[in-house]
Amino acid sequence: MQDKQQFFTSRMGFIVASIAMAVGTGNIWRFPRVAAANGGGTFIIILLLAVLVCSIPLLMSEMVIGRNGRKGTIGSYGDFMGKKYSWIGAWMGFVCIAIMFYYSVVTGWTIKYVILAIQGKFVPGVDTNALWETFTTNPRETIFYHFLAMLAAFFVIYQGVAKGIERYTKIFLPLLALLLVVGAVRALTLPGAGLGVQYLFSFDMEYFIDPHTWLEAFTQAAWSTGAGWALLMTYSIYSKPKDDVGSSMFIVAYADIAIAIVAGLAILPTVFAMAPTLDYANEALASGNAGLTFIYMSELFTTMPGGAVMAVIFFLGLAFAGISSLISMVEVGVANLVSAGWNRKKAAFYTVLAGFVCGIPSAYSLNFFENQDFVWGVALLISGIFTAVAVMKYGVEKVRTKHINHEGALMKIGKWYNLFIYLNPVIILTILGWWIYQSIGWYPDNWWNPFEMLSTGTMISQWGLVIIIFLMANKWLRRYFNPNGTGKLTGSS
Repeated sequence: MQDKQQFFTSRMGFIVASIAMAVGTGNIWRFPRVAAANGGGTFIIILLLAVLVCSIPLLMSEMVIGRNGRKGTIGSYGDFMGKKYSWIGAWMGFVCIAIMFYYSVVTGWTIKYVILAIQGKFVPGVDTNALWETFTTNPRETIFYHFLAMLAAFFVIYQGVAKGIERYTKIFLPLLALLLVVGAVRALTLPGAGLGVQYLFSFDMEYFIDPHTWLEAFTQAAWSTGAGWALLMTYSIYSKPKDDVGSSMFIVAYADIAIAIVAGLAILPTVFAMAPTLDYANEALASGNAGLTFIYMSELFTTMPGGAVMAVIFFLGLAFAGISSLISMVEVGVANLVSAGWNRKKAAFYTVLAGFVCGIPSAYSLNFFENQDFVWGVALLISGIFTAVAVMKYGVEKVRTKHINHEGALMKIGKWYNLFIYLNPVIILTILGWWIYQSIGWYPDNWWNPFEMLSTGTMISQWGLVIIIFLMANKWLRRYFNPNGTGKLTGSS
């Protein structure tokens, strides 16, 4: 017998869970370095615009699709677009779950570094690069901490929506915000921190007219807010019928960016205040996500007054961000299985088990991890396009007037929503083309080779295989994951 429909206890519970979903490791380790490399304040201004143009319309669309279907991604898309489009819902869910497989590995890294910080390992003279390499080349450790991350997600998901997701995100999100504020306050008191603040907030017209800045900002908006990921669509299943769409998604999207800016205030002033030279600071910011976070920040903590305490605060905040996002990814799989008639606890167990098993290759090999991060991270752009196309097929104006501006809506959304929905595929295709162009540049002679780690060939081959399988299985997907579907929306009220 299928479980009774669960709900968040309040609109605030839904909003808090949704912000916790959006706020992940990307807010803390990607945003500061990308902002610093692309004009700081100039980048932030463009990012705020990108959130309005791309993220918020897609988030509102996801909320409509999820809340009206009240099913997982497969059943909801089958109802919204029609039976023959159930495969798109399968794609949306699969991309998110494929990211879950390796995101849990990242979350495991954060747990490991919380333990190292508590043990006082970040002391003057420690080789943080060797510490990182020793850990990541030891499969026993990386797989163990990957297991702990999945176990933490299982503990929350198993308890249900209100008693699990809502209860624990109401704990994680405030703690994360508090830890980041404490980190920012400490960083801003360091001698020389002003240069980091300048990097974060300075405005430079040269960056404003540079297309690269706009591409990076729109990419950050897509990845940071979770728009088009199917995460918000899944959480919307448990929102109340009268919960406001417009204002809720504005709060979620801009709260995510606000937290990223606070993270930037914790990291950039620390980097520029504690780095021995300006070249060292720039090297740290160019070292990639893991390099900046687990190697350079760790080393800077060893020279900072009170650095041992700050290391605990920083990595604990990173762990909270990772776990809260991981929970939402697991829920995507759980919601689809529940739609198929599975008991929720059984669905949670098997989703987490699959996540652990399928995440082992990424925990074992950093090369495999980087390949999967590249392939499915870029695939999220395709998911964003599908979300916009779904709304176009159903009727953009109908979605806006009937399902967003429903009776009792606190915030009425104007026709700018329609314009941005039509613009989204064009913008996202531009970003997607840019990423493909970059990958061809990395492998000019064998960009087509599917066995090259970051090649165009590896992206297209993996995407193509998944899409072909889902297209062939469309009828089965519709029948299994939406056995009682009507193919019609039930309305918002």
